[in-house]
Amino acid sequence: MNASSRNLLLSNGATLAAALLLHWDVGWLLWPYWIQSVIIGWYARKRMLTLARFSTDGFTSNDQPVPETEQGKRSTANFFALHYGGFHAGYCAFLVAGHAVGELRDILVLVACGVSFVLSQRETYAAQHRADVRGKPNLGALMFTPYLRVVPMHLAIILGGNASGGFALCLFTGLKTVSDLLLDRIDRRMAVRAADRTESSMVAATIPRTVADAAAREGTGA
Repeated sequence: MNASSRNLLLSNGATLAAALLLHWDVGWLLWPYWIQSVIIGWYARKRMLTLARFSTDGFTSNDQPVPETEQGKRSTANFFALHYGGFHAGYCAFLVAGHAVGELRDILVLVACGVSFVLSQRETYAAQHRADVRGKPNLGALMFTPYLRVVPMHLAIILGGNASGGFALCLFTGLKTVSDLLLDRIDRRMAVRAADRTESSMVAATIPRTVADAAAREGTGA
């Protein structure tokens, strides 16, 4: 088991233990998972900004192709931060209205959850960055992936937010953990596969040039 998966299991396990100990309802689970979503978004933007090579095939903005330039990369990362951040600001207002955090113990628990999620996502980011250095990932895909990871489970918890009791907490935390592990693995595999395809393309493009150079040398008697 890789470090990211191990940290995700520990993070979600600790969140469940806190929820059971403090008698949270299911809606309260949205707080630690909101924090996790913000962390995922922060690392997603960082990943975009650290790209040295990237593709924008099929990616448009205002009906115009996004250029494969530093400006194109930064404008995409900033748009993502604005849109993703605005979504989570509204989400936070919803949580404050429905599940206000008033006790110090709850704040400390949420801080601890945040730290554990940072440790997990940092491992995922490191694996993705290593693959990005080898490859040429699509900038548009990188921008949309965080939404695919965080939105479905949050919607499920919102719909079941009125549920209470240990069984409901275990059920939703279990579903969230499975989703986390699966999508974290998909994130990693997408990055690695993109890198592998780029390296294969580079090798395939190099072979004809090598053959042509060898033929040219033979023709000149070199």
